[in-house]
Amino acid sequence: MSKQSSSPVLRFAPSPNGLLHLGHAFSALYTWQAARLLGGTALLRIEDIDAERSKPEFTASIFDDLHWLGLDWPEPVRQQSQHMDAYADAGNHLRDLGLLYPCFCSRSDIASAATGTDPDGAPLYPGTCRHLDRGQQIERLQRGYAVQFRLDSAKAIDSAGMLTFSVVGPLVTDRPQVRHARPERWGDVVLQRKGTPSSYHLSVVVDDAAQGVTHVTRGRDMEAATDIHVLLQMLLGLPSPIYNFHRLILDDEGRKLSKSKGSKSLADLRARGWTPDDVRRAVGIVQ
Repeated sequence: MSKQSSSPVLRFAPSPNGLLHLGHAFSALYTWQAARLLGGTALLRIEDIDAERSKPEFTASIFDDLHWLGLDWPEPVRQQSQHMDAYADAGNHLRDLGLLYPCFCSRSDIASAATGTDPDGAPLYPGTCRHLDRGQQIERLQRGYAVQFRLDSAKAIDSAGMLTFSVVGPLVTDRPQVRHARPERWGDVVLQRKGTPSSYHLSVVVDDAAQGVTHVTRGRDMEAATDIHVLLQMLLGLPSPIYNFHRLILDDEGRKLSKSKGSKSLADLRARGWTPDDVRRAVGIVQ
């Protein structure tokens, strides 16, 4: 399920559900710069498990934008849509361990019953379906309830034991520091949905192990979610990379750039006459 690398391996893993913007450019340039400083390799991965939102034209634009920035990568590029069986196998392994259970709650059900929020501010799942017996589960499935599979976090954390991982920063060349993971803050996260064998959390740990990723650079907005990934790595017997959390590129109102909020794309900037050096200066990474 995993492979080891003799030299540092990093990755940039965008989702093809829109055009890249300056935030993506910074993350990509940061990753390639980190790989160079570590004497390693930067990989490109396409995270397209969301079949409804992922479009081939956005994948093509990712390749085009990154080449325009002067970046290259080893072939072939890993695309998640081509590895669904690997994610299903990982989910089935967790199910065999008794760590997944079916949940039939809607978002409104959860919002009305939740008594707290997760680190992202979303309603924390109250565990409504965790204690359904087999008969109740079958009855709901037969009635056509929408189902998703959640990780029993209390049982999983108890099975995993003490969870620690290595963090470097602010520079990727800094000495690693040990940090304790706190996945309990997220409650029982969704790992599988009907018709989709994997959530982001499950697929990313499978991919990192399969590609021999040794260092993960990601935005500070993903810092808390790393605790979930460390837990899954332990449960699945996968290596845990060294993590580095970088700053975010914000808009004029101090908000993170976002495709959904219409942040200007690299394609827009290119059409206005921007050069790769203009992008580098704008995000603060100069060769």
